[in-house]
Amino acid sequence: MAITADLTAERLLEAYPKGIFPWTENPVTWWSPHPRGILPLDQLHVPRRLERTIRSGRFRFTINQAFAEVIQVCAAPAPGREQSWIGPAFIRAYTELHARGYASSVETWQGDRLVGGLYGVKIGRLFAGESMFTRARDASSAALVFAAQTLRGEGCQLFDLQMVTSHTARFGAVEISRAEYLRILREAVRERAM
Repeated sequence: MAITADLTAERLLEAYPKGIFPWTENPVTWWSPHPRGILPLDQLHVPRRLERTIRSGRFRFTINQAFAEVIQVCAAPAPGREQSWIGPAFIRAYTELHARGYASSVETWQGDRLVGGLYGVKIGRLFAGESMFTRARDASSAALVFAAQTLRGEGCQLFDLQMVTSHTARFGAVEISRAEYLRILREAVRERAM
């Protein structure tokens, strides 16, 4: 959609309600893919083994208790991914969004150790998932389920995944047209979350 030299919280707050998000940092490229991946919250599928793991109490979940750590870990190199698209400008802009109440994190803990999580942008009844990480089996998947269940309880209308992956398809993620996405998005950002 566009290329800009900078990435700011203000620009993010203008872009997300229009269905646009940044993908790279140098330069900053802005995207609105077709088709678009979403997770219909009323059709969330939790695989049986994961459901047992969550019920076992092995993990504890929090919201917005470690945003800075979650985004830093998401940005760190990982096996099979030597570089991340989340650079210093992304970290600054999304951390500022968090401070202003427009970005949230979900954390998965084992005892006092952060073992998984995700973060995204939250505007009205939209949650746009940005990135997730895991340090223990099922930790990021459990965070995704917890986030989806929490968002549904809050009246979220749109859980944007940007694109469907084999991982998110397991939970019921689907692709919709850009036109359909923008229609749902307009309604979601117009209304205030409960």
